[in-house]
Amino acid sequence: MIEAFRLHRISIPLVRPFRTSFGTEVVRDVILVEAVTSDGASGWGECVTMSWPGYSYEYGDMAIDVMGRHLVPALAECGDDPHDVRAALRVVRGHPMAKTALSTAMLDAWLRERDQSLASYLGATKEFVDSGVSVGIPTTESVDALLDEVGGYLAQGYLRIKLKIEPGWDLEPVGAVRRRWPDILLQTDANQAYKRSDADHLRQLDEFGLLFHEQPLEEEDWYGHVLLSKALQTPVCMDESIHSVESADSALEFGACSVINIKPGRVGGYLEAKDIHDLSMARGVPVWCGGMLETGIGRAANVALAALPGFTLPGDTSASDRYYKVDVTEPFVLEEGRLRVPTGPGIGVAPIPEVLADLTVWTGELRIPR
Repeated sequence: MIEAFRLHRISIPLVRPFRTSFGTEVVRDVILVEAVTSDGASGWGECVTMSWPGYSYEYGDMAIDVMGRHLVPALAECGDDPHDVRAALRVVRGHPMAKTALSTAMLDAWLRERDQSLASYLGATKEFVDSGVSVGIPTTESVDALLDEVGGYLAQGYLRIKLKIEPGWDLEPVGAVRRRWPDILLQTDANQAYKRSDADHLRQLDEFGLLFHEQPLEEEDWYGHVLLSKALQTPVCMDESIHSVESADSALEFGACSVINIKPGRVGGYLEAKDIHDLSMARGVPVWCGGMLETGIGRAANVALAALPGFTLPGDTSASDRYYKVDVTEPFVLEEGRLRVPTGPGIGVAPIPEVLADLTVWTGELRIPR
Protein backbone atom coordinates (compact mmCIF):
# COMPACT_ATOMS: atom_id res chain seq x y z
CA MET A 1 0.00 0.00 0.00
CA ILE A 2 1.29 3.45 -0.93
CA GLU A 3 1.62 5.63 2.16
CA ALA A 4 3.31 8.78 0.87
CA PHE A 5 4.96 10.55 -2.03
CA ARG A 6 8.40 12.11 -1.93
CA LEU A 7 8.84 14.93 -4.40
CA HIS A 8 12.33 15.51 -5.78
CA ARG A 9 12.67 18.74 -7.73
CA ILE A 10 15.80 18.65 -9.85
CA SER A 11 17.58 21.12 -12.10
CA ILE A 12 19.29 19.40 -15.00
CA PRO A 13 21.17 21.34 -17.71
CA LEU A 14 20.44 20.63 -21.37
CA VAL A 15 23.37 19.89 -23.67
CA ARG A 16 22.16 22.74 -25.90
CA PRO A 17 19.36 25.32 -25.69
CA PHE A 18 16.03 23.94 -26.91
CA ARG A 19 14.00 26.64 -28.66
CA THR A 20 10.44 26.28 -29.89
CA SER A 21 7.75 28.75 -30.92
CA PHE A 22 6.75 29.22 -27.26
CA GLY A 23 10.18 29.75 -25.69
CA THR A 24 13.70 28.49 -25.03
CA GLU A 25 14.84 26.07 -22.33
CA VAL A 26 18.44 25.89 -21.16
CA VAL A 27 17.96 24.06 -17.86
CA ARG A 28 15.16 21.54 -17.35
CA ASP A 29 13.10 21.97 -14.19
CA VAL A 30 11.86 18.46 -13.35
CA ILE A 31 9.74 17.07 -10.53
CA LEU A 32 10.31 13.37 -9.87
CA VAL A 33 7.65 11.66 -7.76
CA GLU A 34 8.60 8.72 -5.56
CA ALA A 35 5.70 6.63 -4.28
CA VAL A 36 6.69 5.02 -0.97
CA THR A 37 4.97 1.82 0.15
CA SER A 38 4.29 0.61 3.69
CA ASP A 39 7.19 -1.83 3.42
CA GLY A 40 9.63 0.85 2.24
CA ALA A 41 9.66 0.02 -1.47
CA SER A 42 9.47 2.77 -4.08
CA GLY A 43 7.88 3.52 -7.44
CA TRP A 44 8.79 6.43 -9.69
CA GLY A 45 7.03 8.88 -11.97
CA GLU A 46 8.00 12.13 -13.69
CA CYS A 47 6.04 15.36 -13.88
CA VAL A 48 6.71 16.87 -17.31
CA THR A 49 5.64 20.42 -16.49
CA MET A 50 7.86 23.32 -17.41
CA SER A 51 8.80 25.94 -14.83
CA TRP A 52 6.38 28.43 -16.38
CA PRO A 53 3.02 28.17 -18.22
CA GLY A 54 4.33 28.44 -21.79
CA TYR A 55 3.54 25.06 -23.35
CA SER A 56 0.66 24.34 -20.98
CA TYR A 57 -1.26 26.04 -18.17
CA GLU A 58 0.44 23.53 -15.86
CA TYR A 59 3.85 24.42 -14.45
CA GLY A 60 6.09 23.10 -11.70
CA ASP A 61 4.90 25.13 -8.70
CA MET A 62 1.28 24.60 -9.69
CA ALA A 63 1.79 20.83 -9.98
CA ILE A 64 3.27 20.64 -6.49
CA ASP A 65 0.41 22.71 -5.11
CA VAL A 66 -2.39 20.71 -6.74
CA MET A 67 -0.77 17.43 -5.72
CA GLY A 68 -0.67 18.49 -2.09
CA ARG A 69 -4.03 20.27 -1.88
CA HIS A 70 -6.20 18.05 -4.04
CA LEU A 71 -4.73 15.01 -5.83
CA VAL A 72 -3.06 13.19 -2.94
CA PRO A 73 -6.09 13.72 -0.66
CA ALA A 74 -8.26 12.28 -3.45
CA LEU A 75 -6.38 9.00 -3.02
CA ALA A 76 -7.43 8.62 0.64
CA GLU A 77 -10.13 6.02 -0.02
CA CYS A 78 -8.35 4.46 -2.98
CA GLY A 79 -6.31 1.27 -3.19
CA ASP A 80 -3.28 0.85 -5.41
CA ASP A 81 -5.01 -0.79 -8.38
CA PRO A 82 -4.17 1.40 -11.43
CA HIS A 83 -7.77 1.69 -12.63
CA ASP A 84 -8.97 2.69 -9.17
CA VAL A 85 -6.22 5.31 -9.01
CA ARG A 86 -7.28 6.77 -12.36
CA ALA A 87 -10.91 6.94 -11.22
CA ALA A 88 -9.98 8.60 -7.92
CA LEU A 89 -7.89 11.31 -9.60
CA ARG A 90 -10.69 12.15 -12.03
CA VAL A 91 -12.56 14.00 -9.28
CA VAL A 92 -10.07 16.84 -9.91
CA ARG A 93 -10.61 18.55 -13.24
CA GLY A 94 -7.57 18.99 -15.49
CA HIS A 95 -3.95 18.88 -14.29
CA PRO A 96 -3.00 15.80 -16.39
CA MET A 97 0.75 16.22 -15.89
CA ALA A 98 0.46 16.18 -12.11
CA LYS A 99 -1.93 13.22 -12.31
CA THR A 100 0.44 11.33 -14.59
CA ALA A 101 3.36 11.78 -12.21
CA LEU A 102 1.44 10.42 -9.22
CA SER A 103 -0.33 7.61 -11.07
CA THR A 104 2.87 6.46 -12.81
CA ALA A 105 4.76 6.31 -9.50
CA MET A 106 1.95 4.24 -8.02
CA LEU A 107 1.76 2.03 -11.12
CA ASP A 108 5.53 1.49 -11.01
CA ALA A 109 5.39 0.40 -7.37
CA TRP A 110 2.36 -1.83 -8.03
CA LEU A 111 4.09 -3.57 -10.96
CA ARG A 112 7.38 -3.98 -9.08
CA GLU A 113 5.50 -5.77 -6.32
CA ARG A 114 4.15 -8.16 -8.97
CA ASP A 115 7.46 -8.47 -10.82
CA GLN A 116 5.87 -7.32 -14.06
CA SER A 117 7.21 -4.76 -16.53
CA LEU A 118 5.18 -1.76 -17.63
CA ALA A 119 5.69 -2.82 -21.24
CA SER A 120 4.18 -6.24 -20.55
CA TYR A 121 1.29 -4.74 -18.56
CA LEU A 122 0.38 -2.34 -21.38
CA GLY A 123 0.61 -5.05 -24.05
CA ALA A 124 3.88 -4.23 -25.78
CA THR A 125 4.90 -6.33 -28.78
CA LYS A 126 8.37 -4.91 -29.51
CA GLU A 127 11.82 -5.31 -27.98
CA PHE A 128 13.04 -2.07 -29.56
CA VAL A 129 11.28 1.13 -30.64
CA ASP A 130 12.31 3.32 -33.56
CA SER A 131 13.71 6.61 -32.36
CA GLY A 132 13.25 10.05 -33.84
CA VAL A 133 14.68 13.35 -32.69
CA SER A 134 13.17 16.78 -32.20
CA VAL A 135 15.34 19.62 -33.50
CA GLY A 136 14.75 23.04 -31.98
CA ILE A 137 15.08 26.39 -33.73
CA PRO A 138 18.77 27.42 -33.61
CA THR A 139 19.24 30.37 -31.29
CA THR A 140 21.20 32.02 -34.12
CA GLU A 141 18.42 31.23 -36.63
CA SER A 142 21.17 29.97 -38.91
CA VAL A 143 20.23 27.42 -41.56
CA ASP A 144 23.84 26.24 -41.65
CA ALA A 145 23.71 25.60 -37.90
CA LEU A 146 20.47 23.66 -38.38
CA LEU A 147 22.00 21.52 -41.12
CA ASP A 148 25.00 20.76 -38.92
CA GLU A 149 22.74 19.71 -36.06
CA VAL A 150 20.51 17.54 -38.24
CA GLY A 151 23.55 15.95 -39.87
CA GLY A 152 24.90 15.04 -36.45
CA TYR A 153 21.67 13.32 -35.44
CA LEU A 154 21.48 11.38 -38.70
CA ALA A 155 25.07 10.25 -38.21
CA GLN A 156 24.06 8.92 -34.79
CA GLY A 157 21.35 6.85 -36.47
CA TYR A 158 18.09 8.65 -35.71
CA LEU A 159 15.34 7.41 -38.01
CA ARG A 160 13.17 10.53 -38.19
CA ILE A 161 13.82 14.26 -37.96
CA LYS A 162 11.27 16.68 -36.50
CA LEU A 163 11.88 20.36 -37.18
CA LYS A 164 10.41 23.00 -34.89
CA ILE A 165 8.98 25.82 -37.00
CA GLU A 166 7.26 29.17 -36.52
CA PRO A 167 6.27 32.06 -38.82
CA GLY A 168 9.49 33.34 -40.37
CA TRP A 169 11.32 30.06 -39.72
CA ASP A 170 9.71 27.46 -41.94
CA LEU A 171 10.10 27.43 -45.74
CA GLU A 172 13.83 28.08 -45.86
CA PRO A 173 14.99 25.69 -43.11
CA VAL A 174 12.61 22.88 -44.08
CA GLY A 175 13.58 23.22 -47.74
CA ALA A 176 17.28 23.23 -46.91
CA VAL A 177 17.00 20.04 -44.85
CA ARG A 178 14.94 18.28 -47.51
CA ARG A 179 17.34 19.23 -50.29
CA ARG A 180 20.32 17.99 -48.27
CA TRP A 181 18.62 14.70 -47.33
CA PRO A 182 15.93 13.90 -49.94
CA ASP A 183 14.91 10.54 -48.49
CA ILE A 184 14.76 10.96 -44.70
CA LEU A 185 11.55 10.82 -42.70
CA LEU A 186 10.89 14.51 -42.02
CA GLN A 187 8.10 16.32 -40.19
CA THR A 188 7.43 19.74 -38.73
CA ASP A 189 6.11 20.85 -35.34
CA ALA A 190 4.68 24.34 -34.93
CA ASN A 191 3.44 24.08 -31.33
CA GLN A 192 0.32 26.11 -32.26
CA ALA A 193 2.27 28.97 -33.88
CA TYR A 194 0.08 29.51 -36.99
CA LYS A 195 -3.40 30.83 -37.79
CA ARG A 196 -6.08 29.66 -40.21
CA SER A 197 -5.06 32.52 -42.51
CA ASP A 198 -1.63 30.88 -42.93
CA ALA A 199 -3.04 27.98 -44.96
CA ASP A 200 -1.71 29.27 -48.30
CA HIS A 201 1.72 29.78 -46.77
CA LEU A 202 1.81 26.32 -45.19
CA ARG A 203 0.69 24.80 -48.49
CA GLN A 204 4.11 25.73 -49.88
CA LEU A 205 5.61 23.09 -47.58
CA ASP A 206 3.69 20.35 -49.42
CA GLU A 207 6.48 20.06 -51.99
CA PHE A 208 8.90 18.73 -49.39
CA GLY A 209 7.17 15.38 -48.88
CA LEU A 210 6.71 15.68 -45.12
CA LEU A 211 5.26 12.97 -42.91
CA PHE A 212 2.89 15.53 -41.40
CA HIS A 213 2.57 18.92 -39.74
CA GLU A 214 2.26 18.63 -35.97
CA GLN A 215 -0.19 20.99 -34.22
CA PRO A 216 -0.02 23.94 -36.62
CA LEU A 217 -2.92 25.85 -35.01
CA GLU A 218 -4.00 26.70 -31.47
CA GLU A 219 -5.27 23.73 -29.50
CA GLU A 220 -8.84 25.09 -29.24
CA ASP A 221 -9.11 25.67 -32.99
CA TRP A 222 -10.62 22.35 -33.97
CA TYR A 223 -12.47 23.69 -37.00
CA GLY A 224 -9.32 25.43 -38.17
CA HIS A 225 -7.55 22.09 -38.18
CA VAL A 226 -10.40 20.62 -40.22
CA LEU A 227 -10.00 23.40 -42.77
CA LEU A 228 -6.24 23.01 -42.84
CA SER A 229 -6.49 19.23 -43.28
CA LYS A 230 -8.62 19.86 -46.36
CA ALA A 231 -6.36 22.60 -47.72
CA LEU A 232 -3.00 20.82 -47.46
CA GLN A 233 -1.60 17.71 -49.09
CA THR A 234 0.60 17.17 -46.04
CA PRO A 235 -1.31 15.32 -43.29
CA VAL A 236 -2.09 17.15 -40.05
CA CYS A 237 -1.17 15.64 -36.67
CA MET A 238 -2.69 16.83 -33.41
CA ASP A 239 -0.68 17.09 -30.20
CA GLU A 240 -1.76 19.78 -27.72
CA SER A 241 -5.42 19.37 -28.73
CA ILE A 242 -5.57 15.73 -27.60
CA HIS A 243 -6.32 15.40 -23.87
CA SER A 244 -8.40 12.23 -23.69
CA VAL A 245 -9.94 9.34 -25.58
CA GLU A 246 -12.95 11.56 -26.25
CA SER A 247 -10.90 14.38 -27.79
CA ALA A 248 -8.98 11.88 -29.91
CA ASP A 249 -12.24 10.32 -31.09
CA SER A 250 -13.65 13.75 -31.90
CA ALA A 251 -10.53 14.84 -33.79
CA LEU A 252 -10.68 11.77 -36.00
CA GLU A 253 -14.45 11.90 -36.46
CA PHE A 254 -14.39 15.59 -37.45
CA GLY A 255 -11.41 15.15 -39.78
CA ALA A 256 -9.28 17.59 -37.83
CA CYS A 257 -6.26 15.29 -38.16
CA SER A 258 -5.19 11.93 -39.55
CA VAL A 259 -2.25 11.28 -37.17
CA ILE A 260 -2.12 11.55 -33.37
CA ASN A 261 0.80 12.27 -31.08
CA ILE A 262 0.22 10.56 -27.72
CA LYS A 263 1.96 12.19 -24.77
CA PRO A 264 1.10 10.43 -21.50
CA GLY A 265 1.72 13.58 -19.45
CA ARG A 266 -0.70 15.53 -21.59
CA VAL A 267 -3.53 12.97 -21.41
CA GLY A 268 -3.28 12.13 -17.71
CA GLY A 269 -1.39 8.85 -17.60
CA TYR A 270 -0.44 5.62 -19.30
CA LEU A 271 -3.85 3.96 -19.04
CA GLU A 272 -5.46 6.84 -20.93
CA ALA A 273 -2.57 6.83 -23.40
CA LYS A 274 -3.15 3.12 -24.05
CA ASP A 275 -6.87 3.72 -24.57
CA ILE A 276 -6.10 6.39 -27.18
CA HIS A 277 -3.68 3.96 -28.84
CA ASP A 278 -6.39 1.26 -28.91
CA LEU A 279 -8.96 3.65 -30.40
CA SER A 280 -6.55 4.83 -33.08
CA MET A 281 -5.39 1.33 -33.92
CA ALA A 282 -8.98 0.16 -34.35
CA ARG A 283 -9.48 3.00 -36.83
CA GLY A 284 -6.24 2.34 -38.69
CA VAL A 285 -4.83 5.72 -37.62
CA PRO A 286 -1.07 5.95 -37.01
CA VAL A 287 0.12 7.16 -33.62
CA TRP A 288 3.51 7.99 -32.17
CA CYS A 289 4.88 8.83 -28.74
CA GLY A 290 5.80 12.46 -28.15
CA GLY A 291 8.30 13.71 -25.64
CA MET A 292 8.74 16.50 -23.11
CA LEU A 293 12.53 16.36 -22.66
CA GLU A 294 12.10 13.61 -20.06
CA THR A 295 14.82 12.23 -17.87
CA GLY A 296 15.34 8.47 -17.85
CA ILE A 297 12.33 8.06 -15.54
CA GLY A 298 9.81 9.47 -18.00
CA ARG A 299 11.70 8.13 -20.98
CA ALA A 300 11.55 4.54 -19.68
CA ALA A 301 7.78 4.69 -19.36
CA ASN A 302 7.41 6.33 -22.78
CA VAL A 303 9.53 3.66 -24.45
CA ALA A 304 7.34 0.97 -22.88
CA LEU A 305 4.25 2.69 -24.28
CA ALA A 306 5.82 3.14 -27.71
CA ALA A 307 6.36 -0.62 -27.88
CA LEU A 308 2.63 -1.17 -28.39
CA PRO A 309 1.72 -2.36 -31.89
CA GLY A 310 -0.15 0.75 -33.02
CA PHE A 311 2.89 3.01 -32.65
CA THR A 312 3.96 2.74 -36.26
CA LEU A 313 5.89 6.02 -36.56
CA PRO A 314 9.20 6.89 -34.85
CA GLY A 315 8.53 9.06 -31.82
CA ASP A 316 10.47 11.54 -29.72
CA THR A 317 12.01 8.70 -27.72
CA SER A 318 15.55 9.96 -28.18
CA ALA A 319 18.63 8.73 -26.33
CA SER A 320 19.56 10.37 -23.04
CA ASP A 321 22.54 12.19 -24.54
CA ARG A 322 20.26 14.06 -26.95
CA TYR A 323 19.34 16.24 -23.99
CA TYR A 324 21.60 15.56 -21.01
CA LYS A 325 25.29 14.94 -20.39
CA VAL A 326 24.32 13.02 -17.26
CA ASP A 327 20.86 11.49 -16.91
CA VAL A 328 19.30 10.81 -13.53
CA THR A 329 19.10 7.08 -14.42
CA GLU A 330 21.40 4.83 -16.36
CA PRO A 331 21.36 6.41 -19.83
CA PHE A 332 19.21 5.25 -22.71
CA VAL A 333 21.51 4.53 -25.64
CA LEU A 334 20.66 4.47 -29.32
CA GLU A 335 21.15 1.06 -30.97
CA GLU A 336 20.94 1.33 -34.77
CA GLY A 337 18.33 4.06 -34.51
CA ARG A 338 16.27 2.34 -31.83
CA LEU A 339 15.93 2.22 -28.06
CA ARG A 340 15.68 -1.01 -26.13
CA VAL A 341 12.41 -1.50 -24.24
CA PRO A 342 13.01 -1.95 -20.48
CA THR A 343 12.09 -5.43 -19.27
CA GLY A 344 12.67 -5.09 -15.54
CA PRO A 345 9.78 -4.77 -13.07
CA GLY A 346 7.76 -1.58 -13.34
CA ILE A 347 9.30 1.06 -15.56
CA GLY A 348 12.55 -0.90 -15.31
CA VAL A 349 14.78 1.95 -14.11
CA ALA A 350 15.32 4.05 -10.99
CA PRO A 351 17.37 7.16 -10.22
CA ILE A 352 21.04 6.76 -9.39
CA PRO A 353 21.08 7.99 -5.77
CA GLU A 354 24.22 10.11 -5.95
CA VAL A 355 23.17 11.71 -9.26
CA LEU A 356 19.70 12.44 -7.89
CA ALA A 357 21.21 14.01 -4.79
CA ASP A 358 23.55 16.17 -6.85
CA LEU A 359 20.75 17.50 -9.09
CA THR A 360 18.10 18.00 -6.41
CA VAL A 361 17.22 21.57 -5.45
CA TRP A 362 14.18 20.85 -3.29
CA THR A 363 12.41 17.89 -1.67
CA GLY A 364 9.04 17.49 -0.03
CA GLU A 365 6.72 14.78 1.22
CA LEU A 366 3.00 14.34 0.78
CA ARG A 367 1.27 11.68 2.88
CA ILE A 368 -1.97 10.04 1.80
CA PRO A 369 -4.58 10.62 4.51
CA ARG A 370 -5.89 7.20 5.52
